[in-house]
Amino acid sequence: MFKHLLSMDQLSADDITRVLDTAESLRQVTDRPIKKLPTLRGRTVCNLFYEASTRTRISFELAAKRLSADVINFSADSKSSVAKGESFKDTAWTLEAMGVDAIVVRHGSSGAPLQLSRWVKASVLNAGDGWHEHPTQALLDIFSIREHFKDLSGLNVAIAGDVLHSRVARSNVKGLVTMGANVVLVGPPTLIPIQARSWGAEISYDLDSVIEDVDVCYLLRVQKERATEQLFPSNREYAANWGLDSRRVAKMKPDALVMHPGPMNRGVEISADVSELPRSIVLDQVSNGLAIRMSLLYLMLGGAEEGDVS
Repeated sequence: MFKHLLSMDQLSADDITRVLDTAESLRQVTDRPIKKLPTLRGRTVCNLFYEASTRTRISFELAAKRLSADVINFSADSKSSVAKGESFKDTAWTLEAMGVDAIVVRHGSSGAPLQLSRWVKASVLNAGDGWHEHPTQALLDIFSIREHFKDLSGLNVAIAGDVLHSRVARSNVKGLVTMGANVVLVGPPTLIPIQARSWGAEISYDLDSVIEDVDVCYLLRVQKERATEQLFPSNREYAANWGLDSRRVAKMKPDALVMHPGPMNRGVEISADVSELPRSIVLDQVSNGLAIRMSLLYLMLGGAEEGDVS
């Protein structure tokens, strides 16, 4: 198995399938009275987060603990050495000196996980870097889709919204295309990056023109905190043109899914009633994130060498 997970570019279809199949086996642990495996006992996992996070950080922490690893949580806030001027490199060396086995890193700068992997011997897992990628989110999304459709080959997936600022969109396009899905990116022209066609996806600026054909409609959060200029007139106009509401859902296939990486801006990219429909699998995505992150830690830290996951 690969030592680091920095980008979906690293993964072939076989690699992705192995991660998903392992996650399926490990998910059974959550149904046991004692929800732990001894697989990573004696290993140490550090969550190194320079950006705010709830779902991803807690998911990685719980995944490591379910596999019996020790966990260190580091947040770059006013209580850390970062506030005193400690550099990213010095923090990396400090963790290296402590003998951690894996570092889960979220950072506002694209490429930070790659740089970290050059400084430490530990395995590095990218939990989101700038506008670049978020590979574990893509893997849990693919896992969630596979639960419903089994085979992703030939599926039509629309990823709609703020593609420009979305590391989730980049990773999902790469992973979905690798697994044989057809992906279309949808949003206002100001929120679709020029290079998006090179990712292997089609481009559309009209959600209504594609909504009837999709098997999955994946909504992206409008990331106002990352925008440096006004890229659309108002939330109301955005919702009217590119938001998923009950009117558009009525045009979708009966078995089509609605997905969102969270947190949701209800009333902007997705209406409140749509977010609570049975076809909306947002909570399944959160649950599946735990299984996927257990799978990655298990495979990357040598768990597979110790036998089966049971």
